Amino acid sequence: MTVNLLDYDLDGLTVFCEGLGEKAFRAKQLYRWIHQKGASDFAQMSDLAKSLREKLTGIAHVSPLKVLTEQKSSDGTIKWLFDVGNGDAVEAVFIPEDDRNTLCISSQAGCAVGCRFCSTGHQGFSRNLTTGEIIAQLWFAEHTIRKVKGTEDRVISNVVMMGMGEPLQNYAALVPALRTMLSDHGYGLSRRRVTVSTSGVVPMIDKLAQDCPVALAVSLHAPTDVLRDDLVPLNRKYPLKELLEACERYLQAAPRDFITMEYCMLQGVNDSPEQAKQLAQLVKNVKLPVKFNLIPFNPFPQSGLLCSAPKVVAEFAKILQDAGIVTTVRKTRGDDIDAACGQLAGDVQDRTAASERMAKRRVVMMQKQSA
Repeated sequence: MTVNLLDYDLDGLTVFCEGLGEKAFRAKQLYRWIHQKGASDFAQMSDLAKSLREKLTGIAHVSPLKVLTEQKSSDGTIKWLFDVGNGDAVEAVFIPEDDRNTLCISSQAGCAVGCRFCSTGHQGFSRNLTTGEIIAQLWFAEHTIRKVKGTEDRVISNVVMMGMGEPLQNYAALVPALRTMLSDHGYGLSRRRVTVSTSGVVPMIDKLAQDCPVALAVSLHAPTDVLRDDLVPLNRKYPLKELLEACERYLQAAPRDFITMEYCMLQGVNDSPEQAKQLAQLVKNVKLPVKFNLIPFNPFPQSGLLCSAPKVVAEFAKILQDAGIVTTVRKTRGDDIDAACGQLAGDVQDRTAASERMAKRRVVMMQKQSA
């Protein structure tokens, strides 16, 4: 069985090449061919020794994910649905803007956190993605868009781990992928331009600060534990006080001097003026430098929730701003192709088979719980 070289960061690829009797500089050459030039055919890698290319042909491959669908929004957003095998699929979204091009990447097929307002969470959890499956989304998007634009220059300037899944619950695969994004021999992205979004896995926030600090975004969505327990079930394990203290610790190693707090605006649930005041007081009590990103909710039938009215969102933002907190309202992108925040569900073409598979998983889980 051959190995997929997309699974390796540069350190891993160096060990792999040394195991073949090759010097470390060969790993850098190979790494650049794969990530900077988008090559998947070893025969194309002209500055590698012929003997190494022949070795690689027999034991390794560079395998992108199969694209099931590509959808283009009227605003230029592109959403790809990737096949990750066994009936599972994940989505990645490319968001072009005047001053940046952002790629939103998935880390899991499904999600186990189960936030009420997130379509991904409602589909349940299937499995973690491998490092290769995470980085393959960037590999495909970067080099596909380069071809479309007819350029050899880097196209994607920002990566956000805000797609399907909770990145910090797939930590072992996440960190090598982040290191490939940051490597000068890989995609050369700034730590400030790679963001990991988490619903609040406190121990892994601390670990990320030590292993690979990048920009951090926290899915907050509520000013109190009572409400957040309902909206973000993980809060029952890591309540707000523990989460905010972890964010304070993270800033000691972070590439930015603030934490982004994501707040999905839900009509009649978390959008009152009183809740805005509670939110301002919450972060001021711990003296945590934050930037709030208010996210208009993108409704889907299973949620039973509605989006706050624009006037309500604006009033909520003003209360936070008047309290001296930097606050923005996220511009909705790609909602006409279900590519906006919270809409990624990884729908596969055979929905009946997918539903049956998830039903079987639930039965197994119930059996384990009752055993």
